[in-house]
Amino acid sequence: MTVDDCDAVATVRVRGWQAAYAGLMPQSYLDAMSVAEDAEKRRGFFARSAGRVTNVVAERDGTVVGWGCFGPSRDAGTTADRSELYAIYVLPEQVATGVGRRLMEELTRRAWEAGFRGMELWVLKENDRARTFYERAGFTPDGAEELFDVDGVPVPEVRYTRSLSGQLLS
Repeated sequence: MTVDDCDAVATVRVRGWQAAYAGLMPQSYLDAMSVAEDAEKRRGFFARSAGRVTNVVAERDGTVVGWGCFGPSRDAGTTADRSELYAIYVLPEQVATGVGRRLMEELTRRAWEAGFRGMELWVLKENDRARTFYERAGFTPDGAEELFDVDGVPVPEVRYTRSLSGQLLS
């Protein structure tokens, strides 16, 4: 990913949230999401996280159709060899086409190459489709849960983890 991809990544992220989280968080929040505002935030995040966060885009015919990023785990008490998958989204029309799987393969490969030996992520507890995707990618829930605040509404999340020491993803 380059800074020039931020507008396309914002489209992927906003449309991904609106499709994946409908019924799981306040619809008013999802409806109010703005691609332009998110693109501006992406540019800021991209500049501030250079060297600490790895961003990857997936393209089809020259168009960005997916995005993911990882970096060091943000969880308290974790070790330096633990990474965290911060995000992975694909355009709604690209779900179940293999784009997400290829992004996950690339992200876990890059995390391994960066010296990380494990990866964790947080997923909405009720997001069955995402949980199935992560489980197929070798992640398992570790029992940790927390509440994610969305416009004053607590939305439960669960943590998934996996080792990066073996075969990464088949």
